[in-house]
Amino acid sequence: MPQPPDIGARERDILTAIVETFISTGEPVGSRTLARQNREGLSAATIRNVMADLADAGFLEQPHTSAGRVPTSAAYRYYVEQLTGSARLSPADANVIESSLQGITDPDEFMERTSHVLSLVSRGVGVAVSAEGSRNALEHVYFSRLAEQKVLAVVVTRSGLVRDRVLRMQRDLSQADLDLAARYINENFRGWTFKSLREEIGRRLEQERSEYDRLMQSVEQLYRQGALETEQSPRTVYVEGASNLVASEEDRQRLHDLLKTLEEKQKVVDLLNAYLDARQEAVRVVIGLDQSMPHMRNLVLIGAPARVGDEVMGSLAVIGPTRMDYEHAITAVSYIARLFDKILNESD
Repeated sequence: MPQPPDIGARERDILTAIVETFISTGEPVGSRTLARQNREGLSAATIRNVMADLADAGFLEQPHTSAGRVPTSAAYRYYVEQLTGSARLSPADANVIESSLQGITDPDEFMERTSHVLSLVSRGVGVAVSAEGSRNALEHVYFSRLAEQKVLAVVVTRSGLVRDRVLRMQRDLSQADLDLAARYINENFRGWTFKSLREEIGRRLEQERSEYDRLMQSVEQLYRQGALETEQSPRTVYVEGASNLVASEEDRQRLHDLLKTLEEKQKVVDLLNAYLDARQEAVRVVIGLDQSMPHMRNLVLIGAPARVGDEVMGSLAVIGPTRMDYEHAITAVSYIARLFDKILNESD
């Protein structure tokens, strides 16, 4: 995507005023309107000349026969670039967010509340998606001998879930054998998803068959009996606030298409995957989502990964019209992403 040309301070100030005025009113912005705002005491004629230059640079367009101008996608992108880094969360928004998320220790509950509070603060659609397998990462295992050829396997996930099952073994294992097997798994595989863990243990069993010893025999028995099997945890998708778009989206058919997209959870996952990178550190703002879904051309996605330490637990985002309150949405997404790490790290 070509970068818009650099513009001077006067042009930047007037473009910022046009974007913010249009976001506020939804009406094309004229030079007289800006002159009345008394920005640097510039005359309507001077502002009109600057607006013409901005239009030539691709930042403004003139709808129909209106005397006013409206921002283009390039204008919104430029505005967001200027905003990023300088935007600050308002005390009112911070209070809403913290009161909504206070006391939560479970990642799924945090995600569910996040979609609600994002829709509340941004007046857009709040979206939160848990990472695939984020609840299925190993914290530790424990094996206890209950009786001859009977073992209790306890599996604790990184998110704090505890799963246990009773295994009927093909041969008896002593508690010492079980402790040794648990120590091997915990020391080698803590933090691994269970899918990756099972694949690697299967590979090691094949590779180390010639060096079989008591430890690997115990691990194999436990592995074959399903000690490390867990229920699959598909991505959970939370969407809230779609009704917020009714008042701001004039094209009813496009709104209908958007609502259908939001109802299909996999499409929401695909949308966030298309634009958000788990490695990104800052909030990403994507203006115009037509590359992924053509009917979302006039919509914006503001999102970030949600982490606990180095582990990505999911994604959170706001979806809204191009004429949205970017500062509220950007600061809310950024703040909640940091809060996610802080709150859930403290609960470990």
